[in-house]
Amino acid sequence: MKHHLSLLVALLVVAACSAAPVDPPTPWSPSPIPASPTADVFTDYWTRSDGAATLGEPVSAPIFLDGTPTRVYRRGLIAVRPDGLTALPLPSGWAHGPPAELGQLPASPWRATLTAPAGALPLTPVEIRIAAPGYHGRAVLYLYDGRARRIERRAIDIVNGVGTVAVQPGGATGAHSALLIIDGAIAGGSSHLYTLDAETTLITGQERFDALYPMIRRFMEQCVLEYDLDGIPVRGYRSPDNPLLWLRDHTYQARGFRYFEKDVTSLIDAFRRAQRPDGSFPDFLARPSIGVLHPLRKEVEADVEYLFIQAVYEAWQATGDDAWLRTNLDAMRRAVRYTMNDPLRWDVQHRLVRRPYTIDTWDFAYGPTTTDPTTGKPAPRHWIDDQTIWGIFHGDNTGLAHALELLARIEARVGDPALAHQWRAEADGIMERLNALSWNGRFYTHFVPLEPFDVPGVDEAAQLSLSNAYALNRQVLSRNQGRAIVDEYFRRGLRRGETFAEWYSIDPPFPPGSFGLAGRPGERPGEYVNGGLMPLVGGELARGAFRYGAERYAFEILHRYYFLISTTGASYLWYYPAGNPGISGEDTLPTDGWGASAMLGALIEGAAGIEDRGALYREVTLSPRWIFTGDVDQAQVTARYAASDGYVAYRWRRLESGVEIHVTGSGERIHLRVPLPEHVTAPSLVMLNAVPQDYAIEDANGSRYVVFDLTAPFGKVQVLWATGSLQPIRLG
Repeated sequence: MKHHLSLLVALLVVAACSAAPVDPPTPWSPSPIPASPTADVFTDYWTRSDGAATLGEPVSAPIFLDGTPTRVYRRGLIAVRPDGLTALPLPSGWAHGPPAELGQLPASPWRATLTAPAGALPLTPVEIRIAAPGYHGRAVLYLYDGRARRIERRAIDIVNGVGTVAVQPGGATGAHSALLIIDGAIAGGSSHLYTLDAETTLITGQERFDALYPMIRRFMEQCVLEYDLDGIPVRGYRSPDNPLLWLRDHTYQARGFRYFEKDVTSLIDAFRRAQRPDGSFPDFLARPSIGVLHPLRKEVEADVEYLFIQAVYEAWQATGDDAWLRTNLDAMRRAVRYTMNDPLRWDVQHRLVRRPYTIDTWDFAYGPTTTDPTTGKPAPRHWIDDQTIWGIFHGDNTGLAHALELLARIEARVGDPALAHQWRAEADGIMERLNALSWNGRFYTHFVPLEPFDVPGVDEAAQLSLSNAYALNRQVLSRNQGRAIVDEYFRRGLRRGETFAEWYSIDPPFPPGSFGLAGRPGERPGEYVNGGLMPLVGGELARGAFRYGAERYAFEILHRYYFLISTTGASYLWYYPAGNPGISGEDTLPTDGWGASAMLGALIEGAAGIEDRGALYREVTLSPRWIFTGDVDQAQVTARYAASDGYVAYRWRRLESGVEIHVTGSGERIHLRVPLPEHVTAPSLVMLNAVPQDYAIEDANGSRYVVFDLTAPFGKVQVLWATGSLQPIRLG
């Protein structure tokens, strides 16, 4: 018998500590089990099988769970099966601990079973069926999410032993459970009532919004490039104009692919392995199958290091993997120190990032076509020599300041809090010096030469370059700066004439031949990054317009992009001003991932208003902006990271004098910002789950938002107003 019990204990340890299927332990049944076993029966089995070590202490009375008498323990449970008592691991949804009510309520003499469809989606009604033979009266249903957090309490009338109730699931994904309470006691329950899953969706009833995500996803799925590099699988997103894996292509597309792509780290890991001893990175990785045997860098580039930090941070947001984040910490620190110390990248006098005179952040410098010193072929100036014109480009510096803020957050999470303070101080200093040097009151001057230099044929002071649009979403601008940039694009759009959009790579462009491209597009004004129109600019502009109080303008940009891609079935990196697509070469794809991702960011983070303030949507800012459309009366939105279970979902509905939002998600807290119509200065009533709430009014460059915080599992919000209301009514 001693040998039998030792084997039983070993099996119980496996069952209690592993979710993998295992053979159940041999039941110990000293005597027939009564129909309603008492605690003594479970205690006897628990004692003889060393349950204190394997299952922990009991947390419930003997209850009717999953159709069988069961007792729940801290790390597992004991259930009565036809062949005797059996020890089992805790249900997957109770991994963080069983529901608290199990330890607070006694067992009921009534026996109830609960059933529901196997699968469920957030806020989509699910019917739960209850069978409690012989019972007639009121019962209470407690519903728990995939982390055993209680998400709903519903009163139900049981008639002749049968009841049904429709619920709208929410909270964490995974196995949801439930308990049925009769007269204050547990009559039954289900440890796995249904499985909640979530997928990124957006439904408004208006095709110009509803079709965008599926179309963009199809575009981006054609930009995937996957192969083995040094025996390790690498999967990333390529440029629409180049068959290699560039870090900037992957980073800028991350805003889109994280909603459906599970592998968001393998390419970043490959770049970390390719980091050079001085802390710098290559632009792109090797691809031996097409003859590119080594990773390389275009010497004029100064943005790769801060893009690596952005890529790491946004991949961590999607995975929540702190251990992986920590593996990248040293590489990020070395990258920052390289940028801010290497004389090739850092101007000591201005204490700002410097680079050769390029068009915005592109990789060829000012001057006529010349000869590549390595190949002997005609080429633009990708290198640095004694003819290089040096200066300060604003985009490198807003990008570095943004990356330093992200690195500070990373240090605070997994690194050195003292360094977090240092990185933030460096970011503030960069922006202070950049604003003094490059901000002209309406936007950032494209390039400030370190020595006097004049480009014939163009007014450089009037040139608006694309990284102004990127700056809108880098969290480095003042409110007035952000709105000034948006307004500048809007003004240029009003006078665009026959040009279909104001999404200029640079405006006005450089005269023909200023940047020698060996006959490639970009030699002439209106081509490529020399004045071509880029959806990536439009997407960043739209997201920024949502952020800085120009919501109707932002919606109009999304509408234009939908019209463009729905009528042509394609999206290109750039377009000529007349609207014909820019074809840069034989590798050009009609599936521009850069622009599509930027537009998707504007749709999800701007229009739908879902912004992750950390990782896994644990802390979210939610600003649903549908009130600024004329024809969206209701919206159902879910944003889900495919690499994890992190998601947020809501249903928004326009009322006669207000809005209603039912919101849930996997996280802990939502900072809700509900916009008011233009004619309303304040709400008359704000309620959460029918309870009046206190709130604040936030001004976003003229747009007013009602703001307050919600905690999990969130709930139903109503913001009501009276037309022409002038003063807020504070309640709660």
